[in-house]
Amino acid sequence: MAGRFFTAVFWGYLADRIGRRPVMVLGIVSVLVFNTLFGVSTSFTMALVTRFCLGSFNGMLGPVKAYASEICSDEHQALGVSVVGTTWGLGLIVGPALGGFLSQPAVKYPNVFHHGSLFARFPYLLQALVVSAIALLGLCMCFTLPETLHKHPKRDISAAEDKQPARKQSILKNWPFLASTTVYCLWSLHDIAYTEIFSLWAVSPRLQGGLSFTSSDVGEVLAISGFAMLVFQLTIFPAVANMLGPIFMTRISAILAIPILCIYPLMSKLENVWLWVVLLTASVLKFVLTTATMTGSFLLINNSVTQEQRGAANGLSLSVVSLFKALGPAGGGSVFAWAQKRQHAAFLPGDELVFFFLIFFAFLTVLATLRPFLPASTNKLQDEKAADQLA
Repeated sequence: MAGRFFTAVFWGYLADRIGRRPVMVLGIVSVLVFNTLFGVSTSFTMALVTRFCLGSFNGMLGPVKAYASEICSDEHQALGVSVVGTTWGLGLIVGPALGGFLSQPAVKYPNVFHHGSLFARFPYLLQALVVSAIALLGLCMCFTLPETLHKHPKRDISAAEDKQPARKQSILKNWPFLASTTVYCLWSLHDIAYTEIFSLWAVSPRLQGGLSFTSSDVGEVLAISGFAMLVFQLTIFPAVANMLGPIFMTRISAILAIPILCIYPLMSKLENVWLWVVLLTASVLKFVLTTATMTGSFLLINNSVTQEQRGAANGLSLSVVSLFKALGPAGGGSVFAWAQKRQHAAFLPGDELVFFFLIFFAFLTVLATLRPFLPASTNKLQDEKAADQLA
């Protein structure tokens, strides 16, 4: 994350100059090189350096977000951008599982990987090689992708006549972009804090307001919620996104998340089947709303700039959000620890304080989508759809 923070803007800028595909190719090559070197690390320092280099040289995520909005037609743009977030989320689930399964193979599978073998000397090399093999497949697929930088969608051409000066405007002076990035950062902090808090809350004792779950129980809830989110995104979500538009979709999703979060502290009073029914329902809805809000913020960022600045804009927003994603777990964990010491407080006792923390940032996200802060011009997809219907 530190490496990504320092270089994401550069890679986004480069993607606006030489194209999206070359930056994606360089990003995948960095995985092949530095991920493999991580697998043969012989010291903690070497492991840190290789991970820092991996974050520094892998500037894919910003250009990929720009590419997803450019490769898809208007009616499929919401789906294309949401898939980026979905695959990232799936990677955060599959990646650690794959690493845990393949790390230290000589210890876990002595009949296959013998003592004294290469994988016994480098216990994390096998998982690194498997990930590099997946990256190699991605590299081959990347060469089949068309370049989108020099393709000018209808919405950019029509906007050029009325907004030609905006093409030369610095993104740092572009208020719609800054407002959209603020929405993205606030919700990202909320989301990663929720991810941190949910697991801690679920495994904490019922006497402290938790659910007394095991780690396996938490995994089941997250797996079911993730699958439901994927089904929603691939079926219902595109139609909903096109109907509501980016601004309203982001706003209403953040609003609906607030009453759902209010239910969580009450779940410790439920038992057996009712607990699972209520928890799974709330968790699935929270995952779906989080995806809708996050995708809406992606669309807002892409709509706030022209195609020539889209890579840099996504790179800058990615760099800034890295700081918020660093604050989220630390802030959420600290609030959770503080809440355990005030179980009998008169105001927001125990875990009520924890979920109030999450509700507060959801509320800030809602405020950031209102007209005084977020210009209507970022609702480009909905505005153009209405204009086409009038025409």
